[in-house]
Amino acid sequence: MPKNKGKGGKNRKRGKNEADDEKRELIFKEDGQEYAQVLRMLGNGRCECMCIDGTKRLCHIRGKMHKKVWIAAGDIILVGLRDYQDDKADVILKYMSDEARLLKAYGELPENTRLNEGIAGDLDDDEENGADDVIDFEDEDIDRI
Repeated sequence: MPKNKGKGGKNRKRGKNEADDEKRELIFKEDGQEYAQVLRMLGNGRCECMCIDGTKRLCHIRGKMHKKVWIAAGDIILVGLRDYQDDKADVILKYMSDEARLLKAYGELPENTRLNEGIAGDLDDDEENGADDVIDFEDEDIDRI
């Protein structure tokens, strides 16, 4: 059998997830950048996003983030706009949920933007919609049946 000449297996490539626990400085948009919300993931390092300026764009996840920062539908991201293609952009940064809430509080994101709050937010919506399905019977109504 040939001798192993590499520096390790696939577990070495995974590495340590150092960036998860650290608090990082909030990065605001600059000239040529825009905030966006991911509508759906398309695969092949691409996603469809609705930018805050009202334009739907096809975004490409840059190589530095590819397979390191996981992006899902509903996430708030920072995209770099292209000078030569208005319908395409590049994902520069993904905001964590607390950072997205801060952006909304600072007025960077419009008030009508729905932030992806996770499972707890979805349950609240179901309870509001489900309240119409429940019928309350009084004792008299039950006796008639």
